Order: sequence, then structure tokens, then C-alpha cells
Amino acid sequence: MAIKIVTDSTADLPVELAEKLGITVVPEYLRFGDEVFKDRVDIDEDEFYRRLMHDPIHPSTSQPSPQDFAGVYREVAKEADGIVSIHLTGKLSGTYASAVSGKEAAQVKCPIEIIDSQVVTMGLGELVIAANDMAKAGKSIPDIVTAVNKMIPTIHILGLLDTLKYLALGGRIGKVQALLGSMLKVKPMLSVKDGVLVPSGRVRSRAKGIDILYEYAKNAGEIQDLAVIHNTTPDEAQTLIKRLGSLYPEEKIRLARLGPALGVHTGPGILFIALRGK
Repeated sequence: MAIKIVTDSTADLPVELAEKLGITVVPEYLRFGDEVFKDRVDIDEDEFYRRLMHDPIHPSTSQPSPQDFAGVYREVAKEADGIVSIHLTGKLSGTYASAVSGKEAAQVKCPIEIIDSQVVTMGLGELVIAANDMAKAGKSIPDIVTAVNKMIPTIHILGLLDTLKYLALGGRIGKVQALLGSMLKVKPMLSVKDGVLVPSGRVRSRAKGIDILYEYAKNAGEIQDLAVIHNTTPDEAQTLIKRLGSLYPEEKIRLARLGPALGVHTGPGILFIALRGK
């Protein structure tokens, strides 16, 4: 047996990749009124974004319950010597807290360590993949936890949004600010700092925003991992990957899709880069 890695669906790990690597993903919950779905289990990205744009009910999200985590930990513990569970920033979600409670409820002999990644989407995904690589290489739980915590400050995320509308609907920004953004027809840019989404400026066009994403990676120094994340514009994402190929081997750049749990707040048309530096 070996150490197993657990994360949540906000890591935006492609399903095939998670399965290939043996990483367990605990789904977040989505609600459209009285309808409840498990992220990427009961509803896929295409259906979710269609409903997000056209359904009169704006969806909400909630974290997995402690019981969800307890069940996962019990199951994973059957084939593990230890578990390292890494989750999205606790400043944006109660997922980390649920994982901690789930650890206590699981009552398994298998040691479990839980890490607040302080990031989201493939920034979290990159930490999870790195932890999994260390586990496969035979590293101990303390070594993996120490290494992941040291990596957290090296994760950098920058995103281009198409609109402020969904951030406002989700209560992430004030409605006045959203209205102002709509009037000016600007495209907001966001980053993650100390576990919180923070504004990183606004641009007048998507082309300019994509230029800024490229420059951000160009000025990042030595890159260990690089991912491009989209939700409804795959061709645009592929074009950016080709462009970033001048900075980092194109075949190593991961393409991911922002899932429903985060897409509720960003809306369609997003483009993010997540990189791990030194």
C-alpha cells in the first residue's frame, strides 16, 4: 500500500488525469433552486454552463459535508498507508473545514493530513499532482506535507473574466461595481493573494487581457508547472497554449476546464493561467 492523495473538484483536474494518477476527487455541490447536483458527477460542464447562461434561477454552491469526507477517507484508507488531503483556500469555502471534521468522523487508523492550499483551480491541481508524484516516489506523509506547504507561495494565478455580472450575483462584489464595469464594458482580471480573490486590473478587450496573461507568465521567472484554464472558449485556450510554448514546453502545459463550482462565480468566457515557480 502507499500514501493516497485526496482533493476536491475545485482543483479542476481533468477527470481522465485524476483517474490515471489515482487521485480521489470529492465533488462540491451545486443548487439550481430545489435541484441539487454533485459537481461533474450529476451535471457536466456543458450542461452547467448552458443553464448558467439561460436558466432564470442563478445557482449556488456548497461544500462537501463532513460525512462526505468521512466516507471518502474510510474508503481510501482500505488501500492506503496514509492520506494527504489538499483543498481550496479556506477563505473562500468551508471545504477545508469540512475535511477536518470528516477526518475526525472517519475514525480510521490510517493517518490523515489535511492542507489548506490557499489557492483555487489548477493552482490547487498543481499542488495535488506534485503531492501525488511524491507519494508515488515513496515519500513519507511529513515530507509530502512539508514540501506542499513550501510550494504554496510559489503558486501564481491570474485570470481574465468576460463580465463582472456573475461575481455580483454570487455576492463576491458590490452591485454598483458590477454596474460600473458593465457600463464601461471592461473585462476584469483577478488573481489570488493570501487565499483571497483580488482584482488585478481591468482591460478594454479580451485581446489585451490575453496579452497580459502571456506577459504574466513571461515575467514569472523559472516555471515548474503551467496550466491554462478555460470554461467555454477551448479554441482561445489552445491558442494561448501555443503562444506560451515560447516560454515553457508546449507539450507540458496542461489544459483544464473551470468546473461548475467555480464557474458559478466567474460566469462563462473565462481564461486563467496557473503556474508554479521556484
